[in-house]
Amino acid sequence: MSMPRKAMQELGFQACCLRCDAPDESGVARCSPCIQHHRNIREVLASAPPDDPLYQLAKEIMAMAAEPHRYDHDEVHGRALIEQQRLAGALVGERVQPSADDIEALFEQQRAKRQQNALQDIANQNPWKDQPLPAEQAQEMAKKTWELEGEENEHYGARTVPSKPIQKVDRSERSGEDTTLTDRIHASAAAQAKSNLDETATEIFEELEFKERQSRREELKSAMKEVKELVDDDLEF
Repeated sequence: MSMPRKAMQELGFQACCLRCDAPDESGVARCSPCIQHHRNIREVLASAPPDDPLYQLAKEIMAMAAEPHRYDHDEVHGRALIEQQRLAGALVGERVQPSADDIEALFEQQRAKRQQNALQDIANQNPWKDQPLPAEQAQEMAKKTWELEGEENEHYGARTVPSKPIQKVDRSERSGEDTTLTDRIHASAAAQAKSNLDETATEIFEELEFKERQSRREELKSAMKEVKELVDDDLEF
């Protein structure tokens, strides 16, 4: 058993390192051809047709191996994924529990650190943001604001009377929320959050996340349709 190499983690095949019998040392000669072999596998999966059931199964298994904690409830592969997590945990070692002094020091460090706010510190160029405006200047500014050439602005607060009739907007062609685009955006955000994956792996995980969201949405639509049919049946006399 070896510590997963960084390249294998980026490819999503760190499970192979956990089950490898090579010595856990840096610069092992066996690692380079192994990494290249798995990189070729990734390229084959990336260029495979998306509707091929065999390649789809391979992508799903790769996703499970890359993130076993998300799929260890699987009825078929759950035990293997739990074993993979156990092997990874054995390499980490025992974690040292922080003491009360360490926690207190961390809080003090966070209190002393001032976080810069882009809106308040950079964009806000108001000269009175740190201290209020003097009363005399505030009164003078109020007079200039509410008066127009020595007279009060009589149009302030008045209702706008349009010179032309406003036509009603036709909204019949508006479909509402684009659920496909929404799921695609959320899937892309979830894939981009995985910083340990390369570009190809990110695309694969994004596609899997998108299909999962679409599947859940279809299940919800089906359930809502059944509820609507039940309600409609109850209302019929």
